[in-house]
Amino acid sequence: MLRARVVAVGSALVVRRINAAEHLDFVRAQDSVSFLQTPAWAKVKREWESESLGWFSGTDLVGAALVLFRKIPKSQRSLAYLPEGPAIDWASDDLGAWLSPLKEHLKKRKAFAIRIGPPVVTRTWSAQQIKDGIADGSIDSLLDMPPTSRSQTGASVVSQLRELGWLHLAPEGGFSAGQPQYNFQIPLAGRTEADVLKGMNQLWRRNIKKADKEGVVVTEGGRDELTDFHSLYAHTAERDHFTPRPLSYFQTMWDSLSGEESDRIKLYLGHHEHDLVAATIWIRVGKHSWYSYGASSTHKREVRGSNAVQWRMIQDSLAAGAHVYDLRGITDTLDAKDPHVGLIQFKVGTGGEAVEYAGEWDLPLNSLLYKAFMTYLRRR
Repeated sequence: MLRARVVAVGSALVVRRINAAEHLDFVRAQDSVSFLQTPAWAKVKREWESESLGWFSGTDLVGAALVLFRKIPKSQRSLAYLPEGPAIDWASDDLGAWLSPLKEHLKKRKAFAIRIGPPVVTRTWSAQQIKDGIADGSIDSLLDMPPTSRSQTGASVVSQLRELGWLHLAPEGGFSAGQPQYNFQIPLAGRTEADVLKGMNQLWRRNIKKADKEGVVVTEGGRDELTDFHSLYAHTAERDHFTPRPLSYFQTMWDSLSGEESDRIKLYLGHHEHDLVAATIWIRVGKHSWYSYGASSTHKREVRGSNAVQWRMIQDSLAAGAHVYDLRGITDTLDAKDPHVGLIQFKVGTGGEAVEYAGEWDLPLNSLLYKAFMTYLRRR
């Protein structure tokens, strides 16, 4: 499990607002912090109000968070959302000492509820387990199989949050209400390119070789090439029946993240001859890298451009010293008839592992407003 490195806390913790520079300095000192918890992400989510918060033990900054505020229309009350955060010492035996001052601060900000997403792994399942589970007609979900590993820290976090009155948001239709509870990741620490390639299944290795043989060329693009990415992304959205984000969203993400760190975000373009056949967006914070967005052409799928760009992102993650390459969300389904199972089958070929996080948790501060808000979400 990756978590924020923090100093030993010897006095009562105080939460107060910090500026973006202080927040970024804290992020830079950690092994891993979600990109959703960087100060730059506030500029991406412009429709939300935002605030950077710091936890102080005396004069030492020992934790940090980006809080996004979504106001109720015609009201000063808001939901305070900390996606994949905060970055605190989740291994603590006294999470109340960390979360109570957060609660008090956000009550003063007129939050009617707080939503957090502890970046804490609870269980993992190996690629072989998942492959066997899909082949076994009696297994419908990851949860039907014993995990490869369980995290004592993850179990402690879940237990403590319940004791403190936080409410777990159950995933709906396999996906969580906000950020995914189940991700697929490739461990990279201590491994070489040859090690990672050997860990992939035969089909992935063959497709990487085929892309190379067919002459697929993967290059890095700049901001100007986001237009090409978006055209292919819109094509992918139409084919796969999802609603695409506008080009302006990706331009804002590029400007915000690259403005914070020059190598925070990269665009990869896979061309076959003069045709763009695959394109992806990669993000890295510390020792954690993410496959954030992807697009592929229906035309020329046989040249395996998607495998080529994924392999390039994995190679660059290794070169950057990342310990984890994160292919982001999956559902928990292993039912061969479920339309979501194709996603996990594609990712499982990389030889990584399915990772369950603690999920998202709410703390209602005003029970009537919180109940009305949740009713509204269910009816949308």
